[in-house]
Amino acid sequence: MSGSSYLINAGIFIVNMVFGLYLAAVMLRFLLQTIRADFYNPICQFLITVTNPALKPLRRWIPGYMGIDWPSLLLMVLLQLLEICLVALLISGHIPSPLSIPVIIASKLLGLLIWVYIIIIIIQAVISWIQPGSYSPFTVLLYQLSDPLVRPIRRYIPATGGIDWSPFVILILLNLALMLIVAPLHDWGRYLSG
Repeated sequence: MSGSSYLINAGIFIVNMVFGLYLAAVMLRFLLQTIRADFYNPICQFLITVTNPALKPLRRWIPGYMGIDWPSLLLMVLLQLLEICLVALLISGHIPSPLSIPVIIASKLLGLLIWVYIIIIIIQAVISWIQPGSYSPFTVLLYQLSDPLVRPIRRYIPATGGIDWSPFVILILLNLALMLIVAPLHDWGRYLSG
Protein backbone atom coordinates (compact mmCIF):
# COMPACT_ATOMS: atom_id res chain seq x y z
CA MET A 1 0.00 0.00 0.00
CA SER A 2 1.39 3.39 -0.96
CA GLY A 3 1.41 6.42 1.33
CA SER A 4 -1.27 8.13 -0.74
CA SER A 5 -3.68 5.20 -0.28
CA TYR A 6 -3.27 5.51 3.50
CA LEU A 7 -4.21 9.18 3.21
CA ILE A 8 -7.19 8.32 0.99
CA ASN A 9 -8.39 5.72 3.52
CA ALA A 10 -8.00 8.26 6.33
CA GLY A 11 -9.91 10.84 4.29
CA ILE A 12 -12.74 8.38 3.59
CA PHE A 13 -12.89 7.49 7.28
CA ILE A 14 -13.13 11.16 8.32
CA VAL A 15 -15.80 11.95 5.70
CA ASN A 16 -17.87 8.90 6.67
CA MET A 17 -17.53 9.65 10.40
CA VAL A 18 -18.42 13.35 10.20
CA PHE A 19 -21.32 12.89 7.81
CA GLY A 20 -22.54 9.74 9.57
CA LEU A 21 -22.73 11.45 12.96
CA TYR A 22 -24.46 14.54 11.60
CA LEU A 23 -26.88 12.48 9.51
CA ALA A 24 -27.73 10.43 12.61
CA ALA A 25 -28.44 13.66 14.54
CA VAL A 26 -30.73 14.97 11.77
CA MET A 27 -32.46 11.58 11.50
CA LEU A 28 -33.01 11.42 15.26
CA ARG A 29 -34.48 14.92 15.19
CA PHE A 30 -36.77 13.89 12.33
CA LEU A 31 -37.88 10.74 14.18
CA LEU A 32 -38.44 12.64 17.44
CA GLN A 33 -40.59 15.20 15.61
CA THR A 34 -42.53 12.39 13.95
CA ILE A 35 -43.41 10.81 17.31
CA ARG A 36 -43.98 14.27 18.85
CA ALA A 37 -41.41 13.79 21.59
CA ASP A 38 -41.03 16.32 24.40
CA PHE A 39 -38.66 18.88 22.90
CA TYR A 40 -37.83 20.25 26.35
CA ASN A 41 -35.98 17.00 26.97
CA PRO A 42 -32.22 17.82 27.25
CA ILE A 43 -31.33 15.34 24.50
CA CYS A 44 -33.88 16.89 22.15
CA GLN A 45 -32.50 20.33 22.99
CA PHE A 46 -29.00 19.10 22.12
CA LEU A 47 -30.22 17.73 18.75
CA ILE A 48 -32.02 21.00 18.01
CA THR A 49 -28.89 23.02 18.82
CA VAL A 50 -26.70 20.80 16.62
CA THR A 51 -29.06 20.64 13.63
CA ASN A 52 -30.60 24.12 13.62
CA PRO A 53 -27.74 25.87 11.78
CA ALA A 54 -28.32 23.67 8.72
CA LEU A 55 -32.10 23.41 9.06
CA LYS A 56 -33.05 27.06 9.65
CA PRO A 57 -32.21 28.22 6.10
CA LEU A 58 -34.19 25.31 4.63
CA ARG A 59 -37.19 26.05 6.85
CA ARG A 60 -37.46 29.52 5.33
CA TRP A 61 -38.20 27.99 1.93
CA ILE A 62 -39.71 24.59 2.69
CA PRO A 63 -42.48 24.24 5.26
CA GLY A 64 -43.44 21.08 7.06
CA TYR A 65 -46.53 19.50 5.52
CA MET A 66 -48.94 16.76 6.68
CA GLY A 67 -46.93 16.26 9.88
CA ILE A 68 -43.73 15.52 7.94
CA ASP A 69 -40.61 17.60 8.52
CA TRP A 70 -39.65 18.04 4.86
CA PRO A 71 -36.64 20.30 5.58
CA SER A 72 -35.05 17.53 7.68
CA LEU A 73 -35.68 14.98 4.92
CA LEU A 74 -34.18 17.29 2.32
CA LEU A 75 -31.18 17.99 4.54
CA MET A 76 -30.57 14.25 4.98
CA VAL A 77 -30.72 13.74 1.20
CA LEU A 78 -28.35 16.66 0.55
CA LEU A 79 -25.88 15.53 3.22
CA GLN A 80 -25.93 11.96 1.90
CA LEU A 81 -25.41 13.23 -1.66
CA LEU A 82 -22.43 15.29 -0.54
CA GLU A 83 -20.93 12.34 1.37
CA ILE A 84 -21.35 10.00 -1.62
CA CYS A 85 -19.71 12.51 -3.98
CA LEU A 86 -16.80 13.25 -1.61
CA VAL A 87 -16.07 9.55 -1.03
CA ALA A 88 -16.31 8.81 -4.77
CA LEU A 89 -13.93 11.68 -5.54
CA LEU A 90 -11.45 10.36 -2.98
CA ILE A 91 -11.65 6.81 -4.37
CA SER A 92 -11.85 7.31 -8.12
CA GLY A 93 -11.59 11.02 -8.86
CA HIS A 94 -15.13 11.31 -10.27
CA ILE A 95 -18.70 11.27 -8.96
CA PRO A 96 -21.05 8.33 -9.60
CA SER A 97 -23.53 8.24 -12.46
CA PRO A 98 -26.60 10.48 -11.92
CA LEU A 99 -28.79 7.37 -12.38
CA SER A 100 -27.15 5.62 -9.45
CA ILE A 101 -27.13 8.50 -6.97
CA PRO A 102 -30.84 8.39 -5.93
CA VAL A 103 -30.62 4.61 -5.41
CA ILE A 104 -27.42 4.89 -3.35
CA ILE A 105 -28.91 7.74 -1.28
CA ALA A 106 -32.06 5.69 -0.60
CA SER A 107 -30.03 2.62 0.41
CA LYS A 108 -27.72 4.59 2.71
CA LEU A 109 -30.53 6.53 4.43
CA LEU A 110 -32.64 3.41 4.87
CA GLY A 111 -29.59 1.59 6.24
CA LEU A 112 -28.92 4.45 8.66
CA LEU A 113 -32.55 4.42 9.83
CA ILE A 114 -32.37 0.68 10.49
CA TRP A 115 -29.05 1.00 12.34
CA VAL A 116 -30.45 3.83 14.48
CA TYR A 117 -33.29 1.54 15.54
CA ILE A 118 -30.97 -1.44 16.11
CA ILE A 119 -28.81 0.67 18.43
CA ILE A 120 -31.85 2.13 20.23
CA ILE A 121 -33.34 -1.31 20.89
CA ILE A 122 -30.03 -2.80 22.06
CA ILE A 123 -29.41 0.11 24.45
CA GLN A 124 -32.97 -0.10 25.75
CA ALA A 125 -32.68 -3.86 26.31
CA VAL A 126 -29.37 -3.50 28.15
CA ILE A 127 -30.79 -0.74 30.37
CA SER A 128 -33.87 -2.87 31.13
CA TRP A 129 -31.58 -5.73 32.27
CA ILE A 130 -29.17 -3.57 34.28
CA GLN A 131 -31.62 -1.04 35.75
CA PRO A 132 -35.19 -2.20 35.18
CA GLY A 133 -37.75 0.55 35.68
CA SER A 134 -35.13 3.30 35.63
CA TYR A 135 -36.32 6.74 34.57
CA SER A 136 -34.26 9.46 32.90
CA PRO A 137 -34.68 11.81 29.93
CA PHE A 138 -32.59 9.35 27.91
CA THR A 139 -34.71 6.28 28.72
CA VAL A 140 -37.93 8.21 28.03
CA LEU A 141 -36.71 9.05 24.51
CA LEU A 142 -35.57 5.48 23.91
CA TYR A 143 -39.01 4.21 24.89
CA GLN A 144 -40.79 6.81 22.73
CA LEU A 145 -38.64 5.95 19.72
CA SER A 146 -38.84 2.15 20.03
CA ASP A 147 -42.48 1.84 21.10
CA PRO A 148 -43.99 2.17 17.57
CA LEU A 149 -41.88 -0.84 16.47
CA VAL A 150 -42.10 -2.93 19.63
CA ARG A 151 -45.80 -2.46 20.50
CA PRO A 152 -47.22 -4.37 17.48
CA ILE A 153 -44.87 -7.31 18.13
CA ARG A 154 -45.87 -7.42 21.82
CA ARG A 155 -49.48 -8.01 20.75
CA TYR A 156 -48.52 -11.28 19.08
CA ILE A 157 -45.59 -12.39 21.25
CA PRO A 158 -46.36 -11.79 24.93
CA ALA A 159 -43.66 -11.85 27.59
CA THR A 160 -42.96 -15.35 28.91
CA GLY A 161 -41.22 -16.05 32.17
CA GLY A 162 -40.77 -12.33 32.73
CA ILE A 163 -38.82 -11.96 29.47
CA ASP A 164 -40.03 -9.59 26.77
CA TRP A 165 -39.14 -11.24 23.45
CA SER A 166 -40.30 -8.36 21.25
CA PRO A 167 -36.91 -6.53 21.12
CA PHE A 168 -35.24 -9.80 20.05
CA VAL A 169 -37.83 -10.28 17.27
CA ILE A 170 -37.44 -6.65 16.16
CA LEU A 171 -33.65 -7.05 15.98
CA ILE A 172 -34.06 -10.13 13.78
CA LEU A 173 -36.48 -8.28 11.48
CA LEU A 174 -34.24 -5.21 11.26
CA ASN A 175 -31.20 -7.33 10.39
CA LEU A 176 -33.23 -9.16 7.74
CA ALA A 177 -34.22 -5.77 6.30
CA LEU A 178 -30.52 -4.85 6.08
CA MET A 179 -29.79 -8.10 4.22
CA LEU A 180 -32.85 -8.32 1.98
CA ILE A 181 -33.67 -4.67 1.24
CA VAL A 182 -30.72 -2.37 1.94
CA ALA A 183 -27.92 -4.59 0.56
CA PRO A 184 -29.66 -5.34 -2.78
CA LEU A 185 -30.62 -1.67 -3.14
CA HIS A 186 -27.02 -0.62 -2.52
CA ASP A 187 -25.72 -3.24 -4.97
CA TRP A 188 -28.17 -2.00 -7.58
CA GLY A 189 -26.91 1.57 -7.05
CA ARG A 190 -23.30 0.40 -7.45
CA TYR A 191 -24.27 -1.50 -10.62
CA LEU A 192 -25.91 1.65 -12.06
CA SER A 193 -22.81 3.70 -11.26
CA GLY A 194 -20.74 1.39 -13.46
